[in-house]
Amino acid sequence: MSFSNNPIPFNKPYMTGKELFYIEQAVKNGKISGNGIFTQKCHHFFEKRYGFNKCLLTTSCTDALEMAAILLDIQPGDEVIMPSYTFVSTANAFVLRGANIVFVDSRDDHPGMDENKVEELITNNTKAIVVVHYAGVACDMDVIMNIAEIYSLFVVEDAAQAIDSFYKGGPLGGIGHLAAFSFHETKNIQCGEGGMLVINDPQFEKRAEIIWEKGTNRSAFFRGKIDKYGWVDIGSSFLPSEITAAFLWAQLENLDEIQEKRLVLWQTYHQILSQAKITFKLPIIPTYASNNAHMYYLLFSDQHHRQVIIDQLKEYGILSVFHYLSLHKSRFFQQRDPDFSKVLTRSDRYSDVLLRLPLYYQLSKKDISDITEIILHSQEH
Repeated sequence: MSFSNNPIPFNKPYMTGKELFYIEQAVKNGKISGNGIFTQKCHHFFEKRYGFNKCLLTTSCTDALEMAAILLDIQPGDEVIMPSYTFVSTANAFVLRGANIVFVDSRDDHPGMDENKVEELITNNTKAIVVVHYAGVACDMDVIMNIAEIYSLFVVEDAAQAIDSFYKGGPLGGIGHLAAFSFHETKNIQCGEGGMLVINDPQFEKRAEIIWEKGTNRSAFFRGKIDKYGWVDIGSSFLPSEITAAFLWAQLENLDEIQEKRLVLWQTYHQILSQAKITFKLPIIPTYASNNAHMYYLLFSDQHHRQVIIDQLKEYGILSVFHYLSLHKSRFFQQRDPDFSKVLTRSDRYSDVLLRLPLYYQLSKKDISDITEIILHSQEH
């Protein structure tokens, strides 16, 4: 078997075919800066389809998280609880406001945060809980929201990977007070770089729009609600251009088709590997969660076993990648909090043994058959 003439990348951005058409339309409209027709189309899509209270496109999920930190008025010394097994942006957004990050371990059956270990971390300084729906699979939000209500805490959903994914029938991103999505090129729906803030708690609506528009009430001015606009709060240029929004709109129009294909690919991986004799573990989807087929990953017995598979796949031109390194083990965090001594065994285990396999729209069932054959053959030797 040889892949020398047909390498398989880890990810390949999918184009629906209308991206350039809509970008041209945006240019012809004569407005390519932010918050134009295509931006509004995207906002309305999410608000109507998922019932989100208010949506604001951003230039990245990182920006959406930074907006969330500003909206929650995070101050130096405030504590924010989040998983250690996550992307650095989850923590950076709150560190930038002076927060102390309190890391929680992962679950034993899934890389997401262990909801049952959150309450013991709460102190008088705790301000918010940031949940990360890893691989688009929901955290147990009933547990989280109950804790938040008891202790009067805010909940932010880092739903970067969780578009079109659900918890007990409710859309992820629509449960916490605020939520952040990513439209990076590695995501199910993408526009190269992009994101979105969801404001579920109405108390944050007005200020969110001001922060989004560089700290001005410019949006209200363009709606005719005020006769002039000015600087009224802190903020930044968080909104993307109409070119980005136009690209995203072409993707959103095809969301159902994209999701259907990705689910077929995910199930193909799962069906082949579930029926084989394997020494590694497969993803688990809890009964309360749906699967949006964002990623397919394997859990090996140790780091060495994982590296053997990575190297074997690479020989055939197939790129597989491991994922996050525990943030509490990072050089930055250890310098920032040298007294941190908590052992997060599960987070570290996922850092060592989790391997992500190629999963993108253009991948074929034949590709998956070849990938899994190499993996199964490698573990036999």
